[in-house]
Amino acid sequence: MTTTAPAPSAARVRTTALLPRLTLVLAALLATLFTAAAPATAHAALTASDPKDGAVVATAPAQVTLSFSEQVAMGGDSIRVLDPQGKRVDTGELHDLCSGNTVRYGTALRAGLPNGTYTVAWQAVSADSHPISGAFTFSIGAPSATSVTLPAQQAGGGPVGIAYGIARYAAYAGFAVLVGAAAFILLCWRRGAAQRPLQKLIVRAWVTLTAATLVMLVLRTPYTGSGKFGDAFDLDGLRAVLATKTGASLVSRLLLLGAAALFIAVLLGVYARRQQGSESTGEGVEQGSEDARETDDLTFGLGIGGAVVSAGIAATWALSEHASTGVQPGIAMPADILHLLAVATWLGGLAALLVALHKVPGLERAAVRRFSKVAFISVLVLTVTGVYQSWRQVGSWSALTGTDYGRLLLVKVGLVAVLVALAYVSRKWTGRLADTQPAQVGAPSDVSRETSADATEATDVSREAEPVTVPADPERAAQLARQLAARERAREKQVRDADPDRAGLRRSVLAEAGIAVVLLAVTTVLTSTEPGRTVERETGRGSAAPAVPDRAVKITLPFDTGGPDGKGSVRLELDPGRVGANTLHLWADSGDGKPLDLPEIRVAFTLPAKDIGPLPLVPDHASPGHWTASGVQLPLAGEWRIDVTVRTSDIDQTTVQKTVKIG
Repeated sequence: MTTTAPAPSAARVRTTALLPRLTLVLAALLATLFTAAAPATAHAALTASDPKDGAVVATAPAQVTLSFSEQVAMGGDSIRVLDPQGKRVDTGELHDLCSGNTVRYGTALRAGLPNGTYTVAWQAVSADSHPISGAFTFSIGAPSATSVTLPAQQAGGGPVGIAYGIARYAAYAGFAVLVGAAAFILLCWRRGAAQRPLQKLIVRAWVTLTAATLVMLVLRTPYTGSGKFGDAFDLDGLRAVLATKTGASLVSRLLLLGAAALFIAVLLGVYARRQQGSESTGEGVEQGSEDARETDDLTFGLGIGGAVVSAGIAATWALSEHASTGVQPGIAMPADILHLLAVATWLGGLAALLVALHKVPGLERAAVRRFSKVAFISVLVLTVTGVYQSWRQVGSWSALTGTDYGRLLLVKVGLVAVLVALAYVSRKWTGRLADTQPAQVGAPSDVSRETSADATEATDVSREAEPVTVPADPERAAQLARQLAARERAREKQVRDADPDRAGLRRSVLAEAGIAVVLLAVTTVLTSTEPGRTVERETGRGSAAPAVPDRAVKITLPFDTGGPDGKGSVRLELDPGRVGANTLHLWADSGDGKPLDLPEIRVAFTLPAKDIGPLPLVPDHASPGHWTASGVQLPLAGEWRIDVTVRTSDIDQTTVQKTVKIG
């Protein structure tokens, strides 16, 4: 006897054809992004300049150059040199002077510059997509008064920065809800695909993520540049953004959202109709039947396609922000993708569960139990990847408590702990639901079907016993429609609240959702905050500052003498930072960042390993808040301790110290 295999269904054929295309699109996008994601150090920092900050040169230099700790993106207007009257004296042409591992850019100066103090203002975009900026002064001949006033607003700040931050938060929230709600339907409650409230949730999440991505793309030019909303319509600026790694990531996200729209159409269309048809018959699909196989194939196809698209969207963050730079980027980027997917599955699924508990009386107990297992696995993945990311971005215990990034990370860990505790409470409510009536395979039951049957039946009888006559008056008809809708909502609420276990679960899930909203906000701020490891390296705290050949040792030492105006910081530069003669520069800044002219400042060098020192030094006062000393001799290589004694009044004095490596 000859047997003929059943022809595949149209939905199955469409799903099978869709997966290779989605995979190819994702592979192409990831290949493009990976080629642009070169290893670097999270958040670039200015490491040197010529002329140096506060330097007094005899003749006008031909150009001004800036050196950075990592590759940065700069344009023709990124370096501006202003004379004492605030007029630009640079040519406006940016020169790329990078060579090997040295990242250096410069701009030429006009000839014949007179003596006086000149201000250098610069702005760039670091490899992790965040804008950075700064300014310093140098003098020709002798220092002079200057009328230059730099804007207090930092790069990436102001109203444009706020709008960009809101869009970034909306993008994270939209991604989490989109991925989590789809996972909730496919993994926990297939019948949810036909439920109107969950359908609205998924569509709104997609719209939110798409709109937020478009806003970020449009605002990218003013966010990294002038800070003016009008520049959002600068087509030249938009073309420049599209040529950057961040621009490529945002465009890739939009393309992947197009694939996500196709996924949503299948999930809420063909798949939802299958589930709705199965529900309307009142019977489950027979195991092993052709319809069951087709439904399982469609579920599997949607699961694979959804996972591919979700991973691709998550990669647009991982390949353009903190994970793409710093220590071990090859491991950090996949870990970041897993971290984002775990967060989305947990928190987005939580949002879907909350909507189902509030809007859908027929939520099955088995679905709640399945989500509890999915959430547990997500938390495990989140914990492992989160610990690794924390090590990468913080690097030391001192950075955990002494930097903004570390403190925000502690807040995030605390919120996750609260969220896990609330999840434990929800798990207990879920267990009580299961104890009330164990779910049977193939025969799902409602959470409130038995406990509220009498109330529902009485409501239904009364509703059937009251025929409704639609008035001819349109205004009266609209009022009647509102009354009927209100009565329907009251009936649904009565059914939902009839089961105390369901009501308790709903309250605990609502509390989880509230914490999740705050957690997403903290995460959004964290992604735009300079990592603690970078801050410690720039300020010289933590372990001994490394010795870099032919590069000055730079450290910043905060101090507090305890008296009035006794708080500030001392910036120390030892050039070239090696054995032999060195030049020392000291700058003192008050708490508000202004130069602080101290009554006295002293320095001492000690090499404990060789029992050398302390070698005392009193630098010469060069200008307000600036001291120098030349010919500072360091006889041996090793870890030298630098002690800086600061006096802010006749009686208020303190000593701060830092260990640096001298090669």
